[in-house]
Amino acid sequence: MQVLIDTILSQSAYSTEIDVPFEKVDIADWLFNLPEAEYQRCCAPDHISAGTTTTDDGRRMSINVEMIGTGLVIQHYVAESATPSYCRMNSISDVFTPAGRTQVNVVWELIAEPIEGGRTRYTNRVTSHPTDAFMSFIEQHGQTFEQAAEARQAAGGDHNMRETPLFAASIARKAQARRN
Repeated sequence: MQVLIDTILSQSAYSTEIDVPFEKVDIADWLFNLPEAEYQRCCAPDHISAGTTTTDDGRRMSINVEMIGTGLVIQHYVAESATPSYCRMNSISDVFTPAGRTQVNVVWELIAEPIEGGRTRYTNRVTSHPTDAFMSFIEQHGQTFEQAAEARQAAGGDHNMRETPLFAASIARKAQARRN
């Protein structure tokens, strides 16, 4: 499978502030120890299931199942970077649409930055790239790349906008529980 890394299908980034000191935030710990019910609360009813595993060579993975727009998406996020303040996750994601199944590449970045007042800014950035399979899929269904990108941008942007403050609140709860 070839990823068209120079082509962006959709991209969104939303930030929110949390009332937790930056030094207390640990995004990697939160992500890889996130209970399934908490994942579901972070964007109900879109978030269906989540779990963690590893690749054959031992890299950490987060498996997420969610609805984005009209597509059921199964994401196989492999950690490229996983630190307390930054995680970069990369997935070849299976997308089940009303027209059939395809795959896209999704890069998910979770970012914590210190801000004044002993607070933290959390940013949730999601960038999708088409794969050669995706390009064939839309061509077979008479859709242009521009049409597909517009639909993915609308659905993905809406989803990210709704989940970002809920992820931030969950990260804050985890940090506060660790602090107590």
